[in-house]
Amino acid sequence: MQRQRVHGKLVRTYSRDYPQPMTRHCFKCGEEWTLPNAPGRRDECEGCKTDFRCCRNCVHFDIIVAHQCRERRAEPVDEKDRANYCEYFDFVRRNFKKIDPSQGEISREEAAKDTLRKLLGD
Repeated sequence: MQRQRVHGKLVRTYSRDYPQPMTRHCFKCGEEWTLPNAPGRRDECEGCKTDFRCCRNCVHFDIIVAHQCRERRAEPVDEKDRANYCEYFDFVRRNFKKIDPSQGEISREEAAKDTLRKLLGD
């Protein structure tokens, strides 16, 4: 793990797997959220008009666990890509990976295999 200065702030970077720094961005199109505070319920992406304050942009979002949320105290949300009033929302920092909508979500297993193939040069 390394630290790199981006937009005047130190951010974590992982030189082996992730050459670019982790950012807070739209899960759908990758538009970066540049303001220092968390987005409000009505804030939306300028690129694709998707809500920023939604489960898919949250640290606690995980497709494997119950209700797709690792925060056990949070109330279940039906629409994960729409704005909601969750008290536990925390904007996740990650690297943007474009997903082809026709193929759906990439499983963790497939993502791990892709990373291994890139590492080994296959």
